[in-house]
Amino acid sequence: MNRAILFFLLLFSCNQNTKTTLQGIAFGTTYSVQYFSEDQIDYSIQLDSIFDLINNSMSTYIDTSIISRINNNESVKVDNHFVNVFNTSKKIFDKTKGKFDPSIGILVNFWGFGPKFTNIPIDSLALDNLKLLVGFEKFKIDATNIILRPKNSFLDFNAIAKGYTVDLISGFLDDNNIDNYLVEIGGELRAKGSNLSKKNSWIIGIDEPRYDDSQNIFITTELNNSAMATSGVYRKYKTDLNGRKYAHILDPISGLPTKTNILSVSVISETCIEADAYATALHLMNIEEIEGFLDNNKDISVYIIYENENREMIGKAYNDF
Repeated sequence: MNRAILFFLLLFSCNQNTKTTLQGIAFGTTYSVQYFSEDQIDYSIQLDSIFDLINNSMSTYIDTSIISRINNNESVKVDNHFVNVFNTSKKIFDKTKGKFDPSIGILVNFWGFGPKFTNIPIDSLALDNLKLLVGFEKFKIDATNIILRPKNSFLDFNAIAKGYTVDLISGFLDDNNIDNYLVEIGGELRAKGSNLSKKNSWIIGIDEPRYDDSQNIFITTELNNSAMATSGVYRKYKTDLNGRKYAHILDPISGLPTKTNILSVSVISETCIEADAYATALHLMNIEEIEGFLDNNKDISVYIIYENENREMIGKAYNDF
């Protein structure tokens, strides 16, 4: 073969394998986007635009966002991103019989995990009154894209918005003919193709649940053209005046922080928005309830880490995780 042609082919092959990694802060957490392309294209500006779109639509920490204006009892039209997340939330709310419920924002604030902090100790009468505003079946979008909801209720899509954004970024990369990528925001991930630099599938580690700041991998899994999200009680929690820890995952029915021996739930699904929501919902079930749910929902794979009666960490996989 002519040396010039051989050089050109080698150069073309290398260019196809050029890896770009974009990292930063978004939604109060970190993100990392890795992708391979023929040229080292920097999509930082486009990613920032996507983050801005979601913040302006669904951030409860930005007073001028659509969701904040709704929570302030304004009548405001929602955008398509809001509609997409709302409709997926309705679907999973129904499938999990209310375990996943974005209307618990009022309780998230009450327990001190949201933007509108409520001082501890907790008043049980106030909690009972707030629970009257919870229940996603009370929320609808009318024909003019206006939210119909109980006055003074508080929507919170923080348990699903990261997953939705992962899907948006993945769709953007698909549209730009990127066939090998890994998108991650705050531990929620979606992968396509392979990690060409290692000539392998995308290998994802699931952390060992620990309340200290140490990080150890409990188990790894391959992510093949799918998405994964993990919900854990060990990273985000508060301590009351008596030194007792309580988790940020709240039960929409009781209004209380979850009390469970399940330390983390990882869900693999076709989309990250669904994996994100299911991971939260399943964490509110016990192991028997999770197993029953997964018997009827074979389209998701799950790995749970729980603590047995001897305080030992046990991992258990479902639906070919």
